[in-house]
Amino acid sequence: MFEVINKKRWNEQVVQMDVKAPFIAAKAQPGQFIILSVDEGGERIPLTINDSDRQAGTVRIIFQIVGKTTRRLNELEVGDFIHDFVGPLGKPSELDEYEGKRVAVIGGGLGTAIAFPQAKYLHEHGAVVDLICGFRNKELILLEDEMKDICAELIIVTDDGSNGNKGFTTNALQARIDSGIHYDLVLAIGPIIMMKFVAQVTEPYGIKTIVSMNSIMVDGTGMCGGCRLTVGGQMVFACVDGPDFDGHQVDFDEAMRRSKIYKREEVLSDELHLCHLTGEKHEIEKRNMSTVKAPMPEQPAAVRCHNFSEVALGYTEDVAMEEARRCIQCKHRPCMKGCPVEVKIPDFLAAVAQGNFSEAYEIITDTNALPAVCGRVCPQESQCEQVCVRGIKGEPVAIGRLERFVADWYRENVEQELEAPVTNGHKVAVVGSGPAGLTCAGDLAKAGYEVTLFESFHVAGGVLMYGIPEFRLPKAIVQKEIRKLEELGVRIATNMVIGKILTIDELMDTHGFEAVFLGTGAGLPNFPDIPGKNFNGVYSANEFLTRINLMKGYRWPITDTPIPIGKHVAVLGGGNVAMDAARCALRLGAEQVDIIYRRSEEELPARREEVHHAKEEGVNFKLLHNPTAVLGDENGWVKGLVLEQMELGEPDASGRRSPVAIPNSEFEYPIDTFVVAIGQSPNPLIKQTTPDIDVNRRGCIVTDDSQETSREGVFAGGDVVTGAATVILAMGAGKTAARSIQEYIEMKSAVSVH
Repeated sequence: MFEVINKKRWNEQVVQMDVKAPFIAAKAQPGQFIILSVDEGGERIPLTINDSDRQAGTVRIIFQIVGKTTRRLNELEVGDFIHDFVGPLGKPSELDEYEGKRVAVIGGGLGTAIAFPQAKYLHEHGAVVDLICGFRNKELILLEDEMKDICAELIIVTDDGSNGNKGFTTNALQARIDSGIHYDLVLAIGPIIMMKFVAQVTEPYGIKTIVSMNSIMVDGTGMCGGCRLTVGGQMVFACVDGPDFDGHQVDFDEAMRRSKIYKREEVLSDELHLCHLTGEKHEIEKRNMSTVKAPMPEQPAAVRCHNFSEVALGYTEDVAMEEARRCIQCKHRPCMKGCPVEVKIPDFLAAVAQGNFSEAYEIITDTNALPAVCGRVCPQESQCEQVCVRGIKGEPVAIGRLERFVADWYRENVEQELEAPVTNGHKVAVVGSGPAGLTCAGDLAKAGYEVTLFESFHVAGGVLMYGIPEFRLPKAIVQKEIRKLEELGVRIATNMVIGKILTIDELMDTHGFEAVFLGTGAGLPNFPDIPGKNFNGVYSANEFLTRINLMKGYRWPITDTPIPIGKHVAVLGGGNVAMDAARCALRLGAEQVDIIYRRSEEELPARREEVHHAKEEGVNFKLLHNPTAVLGDENGWVKGLVLEQMELGEPDASGRRSPVAIPNSEFEYPIDTFVVAIGQSPNPLIKQTTPDIDVNRRGCIVTDDSQETSREGVFAGGDVVTGAATVILAMGAGKTAARSIQEYIEMKSAVSVH
């Protein structure tokens, strides 16, 4: 046991203790540290020895209250005992060769106290010491009088300038060097990021720079390897090879990454300890263990089937926080593996649970540029929510609804103008402004690329604008997301049909684009090979939905685009597009709308939520039926279908049971409008004008795992590669392509330099 002899509070965060440890005091030298644990079950942490008194047999430590262990250490008072106190550990600083030489000792925050013994030793052994110390504000400044006694020059800077000297330690060091002062040594101790920037300042001048690495440690004798660093390309252990190292050789980025290994657990541990002290319950103890999701408020079906306003009304703040508390923050995070754009789902849910909605938004948009869109149209039930642990014994957490809530809350409550990153001078063309193109363009723009987004329609957004109805995805939300891209510097060129007005070759050879991403979607409709498919009143779902959504036919005659339909509409298909078309037809005034699908309800590929909404609104499902002909009247208008009844046979290649026609089951079925929604194929225009791009038998562009096509420098992703799929999968492809394009351009640039 090691007794606390003296205790001093420098400020609310920093505490000084003198601990009775005569054996350590007798041996301690500048630069060395101890490892302590407060009690038998306590965490072992390293703390630098600030000073020692051999005669009194005491060791001085100064620490900042940043987590549970330091908080518990602070709870000790004079006369209390520390359970374990081991040292002195590490190599002493090598400071004996600087008599008569000028040395700068840099301390950042608590690092100032850690640097104090080195500065004192140098001063006492004849070095001319400049002390440069940085703090967040003047209230946090410590040891000022003591430092004045051991240096030739004391420079104290604060982040906010509250002491009259605003700036960072690196600014002060650079100013000293620029004034002509020559340093034989710079010794930096403090946050890893500060030491990294100090080393970057001194490296061009060849100034020897030593940094003290405060790595995570367990035993401090080289046994565990937890404190490993990379220095000069070699692995070293901070506890036995350091803690002092050549700052020009340290891999600081790796050190910063490793320092965060236990951050999440440390924060939680500290929060639980604070709750224990106050008697409050922590959020983790307030988890909502309901087995069902919070219901989504909606327009009543009888009302919404007559308007194009959004069906789902969204969570309130209280409901969102309560639903987010259903997340149990499991360690293996399966939901993230189910997300094609790698959203840190547990992190954003934790922020929502605590009411930190802005933080939740920042977490989501770190990897997902279209959260308001994804929260509405992504099939979460077959992706992130499908693998949610809470779904094993109940319903999964409503991840999609919460993503939508966060995006909507942020849009309504936070005014944010994005600042375009500094350009790196490289130009990339993105063809198609659907989900894949928007994602690729956004990621490239954030990385400093000059991106031009080419769109064939008069407005950007692709399928988000022309394919998905207003009642599922309000177009103002899509345009808000697109404006963010423009703020990042993306140039949007509409009415540009690439393959006609410009070819891929012209983009690259004439207009100087170093890479091209093709996100042109699957806009070529498929029709059944049956008689009568060209009668008036037969629509492809693409035409039907484009007239309604992009051209706002649902507001005709206020707008100019008509979309005439009859009283009885049949929609062929069972996917989301078919559901959209059927629900639009109801809103346009159809008295009866049928979904005609050749399999059973179990095989419907549409989202369960869309099927549920369609049924609520009155859509009739005519399952296990298939048209064999379209019937027309004498004027060439649809008057009916010939349908045959189907039954299910063995599963096909997709795993769904194959439909088989029942012999002699055909009958005529009267309708007056027929919408075909059985999938789309990529438009062949790009292939026709770029013959060296390979496509498969379905006309889809062939890419490798990096999304690169057979044409060098041309990448593709989304429906143009996969055929008609989901918004989120297209976004995932756009994100992969953006990374690959950066690697491609960087590699070409490196080759050209050499």
